Formats: sequence, C-alpha cells, structure tokens
Amino acid sequence: MDRARAAGCFDPVLVATDDPRIAEVVRADGARAELTSPDCPSGTDRIAEVARKLDNDVIVNVQGDEPLVDPKLLARLATLLVDDPSLGMATVAAPFPGDESPDNPNRVKVVVDEAGDALYFSRSRIPYHRDRPDVVPYRLHLGLYAYRRELLLQLVEWPVHPLEGGATGAVRALAHGVRIRVITTERAHRGVDTPEDLAAVRRIFAPK
Repeated sequence: MDRARAAGCFDPVLVATDDPRIAEVVRADGARAELTSPDCPSGTDRIAEVARKLDNDVIVNVQGDEPLVDPKLLARLATLLVDDPSLGMATVAAPFPGDESPDNPNRVKVVVDEAGDALYFSRSRIPYHRDRPDVVPYRLHLGLYAYRRELLLQLVEWPVHPLEGGATGAVRALAHGVRIRVITTERAHRGVDTPEDLAAVRRIFAPK
C-alpha cells in the first residue's frame, strides 16, 4: 500500500480483501479498503470485483506478497498502458537471480518474443535448452499486473483454461489471444512465496 502511494500516479490506492481484520488495519492507516467476496477464487477475481465499481481505464494489481516493490517500477508499469492504447495488459520480469535455481517451482519464469510480449509463463524451467542450459537467459516473472479495465472484467469471465495448471492466471489471457507486454527491471525485488521469504522480508522491515 505504501509503495503504491509512493508511486504518485494512482487514484485511488485501495486494498481489496475479504478479511475485515485487514480492512480495519488499512483504514486505521487512513487508506481505503474494499471488502470483497470470500468466494473469489483468485486475486485477479478480487481486483475485478472492485474494478466493477470504478471508472478508471487502467487498473494496476500490486499483490500483497510484493512488499518491496519499487514505486518507480509501478509508475512505469501504469504509464505503459496509458501511453499505448493498443495494450490491454502488461507485467514485469527481471533477470533470474544467479543464486537461485530456475527449477524452483516457487519462482515463475516467463519467456518473451522479439517485441517484448509474453509467450508463456511457467513454474517449470523455461525455456529448456537440451544441450546448453547455461546459455539460456531465464527471466523471473514478478507478480505485478496492469490491465485495461475492460479486459480485466472479460478475463475473469473466461473459464479456467487447461494450460493454466499451477502456473499463473496470465496463461488464461495468453490462451485467449491477449497480448501481454513484459517490461524488464534490472533487479528482482524480494517477493514472499515461502516461509523463508517471509522471514527474510521481516528482517528487512525490523527496527535497526
């Protein structure tokens, strides 16, 4: 929430949650919270439920497990759709960290075409180079999305696609022919995907 506000380009900044306890904390901080249905099957559905009440053309989804995201990156992601009306969806990737294995299923990988649009997202190692795995430029997908509001509302109405598996809901968009622009940041911030990630982020925020 603080990182989104620091980006300086979002109106409104709000938290969508189905937990009244989270909403209470958000409101106590002077921010806006929207309670959503507990039946939402994903964060995307939760964001879409709130987006139906808004008239903003561009919606940026900053998931709660990305507490270290750079506000400048959020502004860059949002501006991309504002500046290019032909785009309906965009996301972010970074070079894969050298101290992690691309075989780690907790780290989603993305491959892109020459135009910078996503070809596929997977928790498995992609691309797979049979003979020279050391020369493949793996990209780590970061859980940030910008949507054209109209597309977001369409996306959650489409049925779950068989290609999605356990990867990411963005695959559903690709399966329906949606072009997803992938912008690249030089360094991945630490997301929270595992208990170890949570412990590391807590240490970062702990009082010195």
